Amino acid sequence: MTRDEFEAEQRAAGFNTFADVIREPNGHLDTHTHPFEARALILAGEIRIETRSGAHRYGPGDIFHLAAEAPHSEDYGPAGVHYLAARR
Repeated sequence: MTRDEFEAEQRAAGFNTFADVIREPNGHLDTHTHPFEARALILAGEIRIETRSGAHRYGPGDIFHLAAEAPHSEDYGPAGVHYLAARR
C-alpha cells in the first residue's frame, strides 16, 4: 500500500489528522496511552508494540492500530522507525 492509498483509506474511515513520526534507533517508550485512536503505516525501520494482548513487531508496509486510551509500550529497531500515523 502506498502512502497516498493509506491516507485516502484512513480519511474514508474518519481519520482526519496525519503525522509523520520518526523514532531513534533502539529507542523505547514505557507504557503510556493516547487520547486518540491511531492507525499507522510503517514506512521504514521497525517497531515492536506491546499491549495487554501481547507484543507485535511491525515493519515496512505493515499497519498497526491502537484504540484510544489503550496502554502500550514501544521499542524501535536498530534503524529506528518512520511511520505515517492517522488519528481520530
